[in-house]
Amino acid sequence: MNSLLTIPTALCLPKLDITALIHGRIIAAIPRIFIRPGQKFALYPVDLLSAPISIDKYYCSNFLPVAQSINKNSQNQEIQAYAQCELTQIIDQSQYTEKLSRLTVWKQEVLEKILHQQQHIFLSYLRVYKLSQPYELSLKIESNKLGKFIGLPNALKADNANPVLPDNTFTTRKHQLEKLETPQHPELEELLNVLSPLTLNNPTAEQLQSNIHLFLGWSNQQTVKYPDPDLNWIKKIAVVGNSSDGNEFERLVRKSFIKLGFSCDNTNSKANLDPEKLGGAGGVDFYCEYPYPVVGECKATKSERVPSSTPGQLIQLGKNHLQEKYDSCVKIILAGGELTKDALLTTQHNKMNVITPETLEKLVELQSNYQGSVNLIELKQCLQQEPFGLADDKVNIYIAKIQQDIKLRSHLVQLVKNYLQNCNLDSTSVSALHGAYSISNPPQVLKTKEMHEILIELSSPLNGYLGRIKGTDWQSDKFYFLRDLAI
Repeated sequence: MNSLLTIPTALCLPKLDITALIHGRIIAAIPRIFIRPGQKFALYPVDLLSAPISIDKYYCSNFLPVAQSINKNSQNQEIQAYAQCELTQIIDQSQYTEKLSRLTVWKQEVLEKILHQQQHIFLSYLRVYKLSQPYELSLKIESNKLGKFIGLPNALKADNANPVLPDNTFTTRKHQLEKLETPQHPELEELLNVLSPLTLNNPTAEQLQSNIHLFLGWSNQQTVKYPDPDLNWIKKIAVVGNSSDGNEFERLVRKSFIKLGFSCDNTNSKANLDPEKLGGAGGVDFYCEYPYPVVGECKATKSERVPSSTPGQLIQLGKNHLQEKYDSCVKIILAGGELTKDALLTTQHNKMNVITPETLEKLVELQSNYQGSVNLIELKQCLQQEPFGLADDKVNIYIAKIQQDIKLRSHLVQLVKNYLQNCNLDSTSVSALHGAYSISNPPQVLKTKEMHEILIELSSPLNGYLGRIKGTDWQSDKFYFLRDLAI
């Protein structure tokens, strides 16, 4: 139950420190005074533009691009959150500053400087709650007030409805910081260093960064999804495929296969996958090399039937440009219209798959909404099995299988979330979850080991729906909730 609070004071902290707190990047602050556990206060952001040290020397590199962007664009001094102190730890030995830096946003040199000047660091662990509406306040804060409390002209009314981090994530992070444990996934933090400069103008990099933040426990973005900008062209595949715009359809088909995960290093302009370098007259419409060879022909048709010359052209041009590689290729024709009888027989006898633009759009949209859900090896098995010719039915069966797999995983994520909430636990074992699963109206029967394998998948760094505390064996692993898997 949410409780209404009256908060009369605010702690003055650097604006970027508060940004890191509000985004779950850190769970602690460095005030200049001792703060007692249980104390509640607003977080008042103070600009450090006049400080003698620049932000690139103050903050770690994986936080720096965000810090620089906010520092450049944010101008007001509104209060967006309040905090409750859970613990204040006194650090008075320099050998701890390197580990503390790895677990926060502050550079080791800055921490050592604070320690040298003050002989100690007050590290206050803060449980942060966002306000439903910003509290606008414009005060001139003297430099000697930084890291200290100020009184608010009007007491702040707030509740605890919107914590930045869920209970289990905050508890895990608090334990890690209190014990100054080494980060569990340093390689992911290094990846964030590479991603950070790209995220300001690249939605794909931003989404990957968000997923890593969720997995690391730096974020609690449970339900918000960034819309994939590629959906703008994905939703045009069927319309263009059923038109007379052959060049645009070929371009969309190439982009679709790249979206699915195919690639091609071939420099032959007559057999490639580059959407901006179409094969033109005398070239195959698309060719993939990895993870296995695929060659295809596109036939955008508005009303006419697809003649036998279309599959015949795929055979001729494929052998001309790929030679001995052609026979091992998966062969696909993307066609909007109905095939003539001769065209259908040619595709069947030559083991070609005829797929409509509607089915391709459905497959690519599924991949867009659930990144990595289309397993290209499973897709290969689907396309290499009979029947050949009209292949929509078998591809749609594969799409239905993916959707069922997603439904199962969504059910498991919700099961973990509900079980932990109902039992007031931070994490739990696979055996406990399996018992709860059996009475949860499950979408399919699972053995305990099978469930464990899926839970491992859901807690992988690039999925980040669940978190995992590794045990001595698979049965002693424990799992906790990070974010919802919406269907």
